[in-house]
Amino acid sequence: MDLYVPIIVLGALAFVFAGGSVAMAALTGPKRWNRARLDAYECGIEPTPQPAGGGRFPVKYYLTAMLFIVFDIEIIFLYPWAVAFDHLGIFGLVEMVLFILTVLVAYAYIWRRGGLEWD
Repeated sequence: MDLYVPIIVLGALAFVFAGGSVAMAALTGPKRWNRARLDAYECGIEPTPQPAGGGRFPVKYYLTAMLFIVFDIEIIFLYPWAVAFDHLGIFGLVEMVLFILTVLVAYAYIWRRGGLEWD
C-alpha cells in the first residue's frame, strides 16, 4: 500500500484543484448574462450562418487530423522499445527496423498521394 500513497495524494490534489477552480470561477465570475455572452464564439470571427441543407466542410481537414493521429500513435510505440532496448537484443532491433520501415512506407505513400499538401 505504501507504493500507492503518492498516486492517491496526487489524485486527491488534482481533484481538489479542479473542484476549487470550478468553485472559484462560479464565485468570482460575472453573474450578468447578455446576448453577446450567449452567442457562439469561433476564434474571434463572427460565425457565418449555415445553408439550410447543411454546408459542406472540406474533408481535407479530417484527413490531415487522422494522419496526425496515426503517425502520433505509431511514434508512441517507439517509447517501450527505447526503454527495454537492452533486454530485447538483436530481435528487438530487427523488429523495430521493420516497424520503422513500415512507417516510412506509409509516409512515402501519403506524401506521393498529396495527403500532406494543404490546398
